[in-house]
Amino acid sequence: MVAFPRDLHRDFQQRGHEGENPTLDHFLEALAAWIEGSESWYRHVGKELPAAGDWTFFARAFTAATIYEGCSSLPGTARMV
Repeated sequence: MVAFPRDLHRDFQQRGHEGENPTLDHFLEALAAWIEGSESWYRHVGKELPAAGDWTFFARAFTAATIYEGCSSLPGTARMV
């Protein structure tokens, strides 16, 4: 379980400046926006939204927050991971 956040951190160190959310502030805003719109993403990919969340949901949310344009994208767009 610890490998995921370490890999995410390593990826950010190597390419964080290339992403949509190069600061913690932008990343957290994108994370919140993706979680808020996650129901649309799950519907779009034909999966069921976990009622109480699960580790896979949070991994998807954190991964999506690295590329999701939280303030300027609409939930359910193809940009979601």
